[in-house]
Amino acid sequence: MFWNYEYVNPEYFWLFALLPLAIIWYAFKRKEQVATLQMSSLKGFQDNSLLPKLKPLLLLLRLLAMSAIIVALARPRTVDISSRTKTNKGIDIVMAIDISASMLAKDLKPNRLDALKKVAAKFIKGRPSDRIGLVLYAGESYTKTPITSDKSIVLGSLSEVKYDSRVSGGTAIGMGLATSVNRLKDSKAKSKVIILLTDGVNNSGTIDPKIASELALNFGIKVYTIGLGTNGTALSPVALRPNGSFVFERVKVEIDEKLLKEIAKATSGKYFRATNNKKLQEIYAEINKLEKTEVEEFKFYNYDEKFRIFALFGLGLFLFELLLRFTVFRSFI
Repeated sequence: MFWNYEYVNPEYFWLFALLPLAIIWYAFKRKEQVATLQMSSLKGFQDNSLLPKLKPLLLLLRLLAMSAIIVALARPRTVDISSRTKTNKGIDIVMAIDISASMLAKDLKPNRLDALKKVAAKFIKGRPSDRIGLVLYAGESYTKTPITSDKSIVLGSLSEVKYDSRVSGGTAIGMGLATSVNRLKDSKAKSKVIILLTDGVNNSGTIDPKIASELALNFGIKVYTIGLGTNGTALSPVALRPNGSFVFERVKVEIDEKLLKEIAKATSGKYFRATNNKKLQEIYAEINKLEKTEVEEFKFYNYDEKFRIFALFGLGLFLFELLLRFTVFRSFI
């Protein structure tokens, strides 16, 4: 019971040090409190009453009363704490993902696209207070998932992302960025972010990436760009077999880092290069730290004071001890 309490004035527990002194004082004064008579024989005065033997009960009652008063002075109480969180600065994020055939290259394990999906899913789960959307692009772009706070929808859509031969070939970075800007331009969030990932160069689409980055800047959108692919060559798909499977050969990795750096710089973002799975994880972890959502937590404390119970209990013991002292034990004092 006592360990469930919070004590406002725990310094009063030092008063318990006085209780042993009270016992010592009682031991020294006990003989002085009882009248004595010396006689040659006490046979005529033998008394088999239990009252003299029970007299120490008065001391026990007084010690218990003092203990209860000390606990009351320490002011015990129970605390019920409830909390409520409030998001002060929500962030809207669009993840623009390159799904061109080169994303099946095997320099990341098992391939670039699957490695990205795994890391991106972890990133999404770590943003419970933000809204997130998905934009996919290759030779053209489209919205896979509009920005939403329902992470189950976003994670479900992300798990479905795969190379689609029906989407025209190439890498339209400008269109992927422009579609992402279009999803965020009407957002009322305090902060708007695009995470644009590609493993190639802009070689398709009708929108220039620099114009798209200017649009992002005009709408107050920050763009983080990620170049995905190892340095040197990578085992990449180069042709299709009659059965629909890919033929893989070692191909030189070409990423337009200059363009990606320009887009990030123009929008106050940052460029990253992911050459392996571990580096990709570190990049998303860093972006997660850079774009923090401010969450305010309110705590409500409900105090239930318990000192009255101990004070009344101690007072009751004192009164009971006095009653016994001046009634039942009166003739022995």
